[in-house]
Amino acid sequence: MNAHLQPTGSAYFISPETTAVESHTLSVLVDNEPGVLARVIGLFSGRGYNIESLTVSETEHQAHLSRITIVTRGTPHVLEQIKAQLDRIVPVHRVVDLTVRARELGQERPIEREVALVKVIGEGETRAETLRLADAFHAKVVDATIDHFILEITGKSSKIDQFVAIMKPLGLIEVCRTGIAAMNRGAQGM
Repeated sequence: MNAHLQPTGSAYFISPETTAVESHTLSVLVDNEPGVLARVIGLFSGRGYNIESLTVSETEHQAHLSRITIVTRGTPHVLEQIKAQLDRIVPVHRVVDLTVRARELGQERPIEREVALVKVIGEGETRAETLRLADAFHAKVVDATIDHFILEITGKSSKIDQFVAIMKPLGLIEVCRTGIAAMNRGAQGM
């Protein structure tokens, strides 16, 4: 083995490079105050971590707490680093890896749902087909005119992806998605 290819004292040689990249859903309980979201996002962007989905909302009004749900990808080592770094941010009260928690409970994934608004042209023959498919996907018409529909659909991200793909040839105009909201099954809280 060449000398320049030998492992160094770096921690990066501890785990093999073949470690699979996984998608994990993290739930972060934070103080609801200005700048908290910027600090959380800054942690990700400053270290080159990608956020695939991000939702945030106040969940406990009296306590002024918000819950941030982040879907990100990485190796187990990188995901542990992300959780540890999030835990060190001052207004963060708790970080829970919902994906790991679901596995501990014997489940594949946490309960994950997303809402999307989908605008589709609704004229002529495609009008009836759009409504038929919307009904099949349990999408609700939230606005309708003689030339378009706005449909609301709730479900797993894969269901929304499929619905959007089916609407494209029917005259898809615009899509707006909320991002994933997630929670683990069972009586235990975050």
